Amino acid sequence: MQNKTLILIGGGGHCKSVIDVAKSAGFTIKGILDTPENVGKKVLDYVVVGTDDQIKDYVRESVFLVTVGQIKDATLRIKLHRKVAEAGGELTTVVAKTARVSKYAVIGKGTVIMHQAVVNADAKIGKGCIINTFANIEHDAEIGDFCHISTGAMVNGCCKVGEETFLGSQSVMVNGTEIASGCVIAAGAMIRKHITKKGIYWGNPATLKMEL
Repeated sequence: MQNKTLILIGGGGHCKSVIDVAKSAGFTIKGILDTPENVGKKVLDYVVVGTDDQIKDYVRESVFLVTVGQIKDATLRIKLHRKVAEAGGELTTVVAKTARVSKYAVIGKGTVIMHQAVVNADAKIGKGCIINTFANIEHDAEIGDFCHISTGAMVNGCCKVGEETFLGSQSVMVNGTEIASGCVIAAGAMIRKHITKKGIYWGNPATLKMEL
């Protein structure tokens, strides 16, 4: 358990979900950094204490987690992670009490594992990822940096997801398949073969609908 308090960066809907996860994991939340117009407002029980320009004011007493959501791209999340690093701050990893993470799995800094998610043996998850509610990351799977594996998505054994990819709710990767970096996979898609081109995919089997 962290001795330092936790600062959340981003005060939208994803932040609300992370608050519940962080509390279940035993973190003490000091406050939220968000946009200037939201300073002084509350997200659930927690005050927006400043903006991301004030990260440096909290580096001695707090650790950080970026709580901006991610669907089409990870640009803002990456920018905020970089700002924490440049300020000398420490990004933490938050795992919900209800999640099941193998002691043989590797989880990167700045990643959040949400309620009821499963991360199995020898899975590797990069930094700055969102492993959302009821997502399943099976044995030997690899998730690149700054990915969002959405609610109920199924990443089966030995699959690989390239960095900055969004895997939509209840999408399924067949065992051993791979997805290129920077892709958007729609909810309910079935990935039956390797996806090698950056783009937006949906359907069963998942097919390229738009290049990015």
